[in-house]
This record gives sequence, structure tokens and C-alpha cells, in this order.
Amino acid sequence: MSFAVCFVCTGNICRSPMAESVFRARLEEAGLDGLVDVESAGTGGWHEGHGADHRTVSVLGTRGYGADHVARQFRASWFARLDLVIALDDGHLRDLRRLAPTEADAAKVRLLRSYDPAARAEGDLDVPDPYYGGMDGFEECLEMVEAASEGLLAAVRTAVEERAA
Repeated sequence: MSFAVCFVCTGNICRSPMAESVFRARLEEAGLDGLVDVESAGTGGWHEGHGADHRTVSVLGTRGYGADHVARQFRASWFARLDLVIALDDGHLRDLRRLAPTEADAAKVRLLRSYDPAARAEGDLDVPDPYYGGMDGFEECLEMVEAASEGLLAAVRTAVEERAA
């Protein structure tokens, strides 16, 4: 049985597909891609069926990440099959924990930047929404996602090893 991770932002066209692409690459580099399922979704369904924002695709492409994506809205029923639900900001964290059917499901929800020691030291764990800004916001978002992905990878590796033991 695979370990399952879902990244969640607002509309599933900027931050969460970016995090999904970066984390897929980290899993592949670590040889864990066959053991971990990765997906993303939005708290809202405004962009369901659409691809990622063109700026997300561009920033990912310049760093060599894939960007094949179709937006969708997160559903409470998904908690049953997910091991971790990774929120991109505190608003998503609150929304997802309210949506969780049980306390155990609510405990699966974590902020992405909580896996970045530098972000924890700063005390700002939100990945800001780049949608209404320029390319620099998307580049900053990608840097934050990359920085947190290493810590998330370590946590997921530990969980996968514990499950296998």
C-alpha cells in the first residue's frame, strides 16, 4: 500500500501543482516514487478542469520540472485514502481541518513550510499566493516549495520505512 500525499492551495493552479511537481521530482531522485502517491487539489473549484497557470508552468519548466496538471477541488472523502494533506498557507490549513471528518483526519493536515527549518525559525509558514502578481512571486513560491521539500521528503521517507517494518 502506497503512502499518499496531497498538496492543497486555493484554486489548484499555482502553489499546489508547483509543490506536487517538485515533490514528485524529489521522490524520484530518492528512489521513492513507486512507494508514494502524490497529487494536488484546491479548496475551491473555480479552476476545475483547467491546467496550471501559465506562469507556474513557465517557472517549473525553467528549473526542469514537469507541469502536466488538471485542477480539481479537494473532497472530505479523500481523507480516508490520504496519509498527509499539505496546506500551502494557514487559511488552507484551517479550511482543511474544518473539512476533516475526524480528529485523526485533521491531524493529517500540515503546512508545507513547517518542514523547512529556516521558515520555522522565521515564524512565517505561509507560501504566499503569487496569482495576482508577476513572475517574481512565482519564482519566490518555487524557492519556498523547494526549501520545504527536503524536510517533507525526510518525514515521508521515515513514514514509508516505518510502514514497511
